[in-house]
Amino acid sequence: MKKYEAMFIIKPDLSEEDRKGLFKQIQDAVTKNGGSVLGENVWSEKKKLYFPIKKHHEGVYYLLNLDLAPEGVDKIKLAYKLNENVLRVLITRLD
Repeated sequence: MKKYEAMFIIKPDLSEEDRKGLFKQIQDAVTKNGGSVLGENVWSEKKKLYFPIKKHHEGVYYLLNLDLAPEGVDKIKLAYKLNENVLRVLITRLD
């Protein structure tokens, strides 16, 4: 198991309830792939994007620290590239 940091850019127009549900889905995907969530928080609320992503000019940045096997990272990236409420996903390994 290796430690990773994942940054998700979420659609800014989601309701609070939908946003919390999406955060729960993200955490569940990590545990389903054999990992564990070490920490999570909303890094920035409705931050202006440098360039539009999927016609959105703002996004909510959600930061997640996790412990996961390397093969689980690709599965998580694939799952959230297909989710319409997630604009971008960046997962980096912490040394």
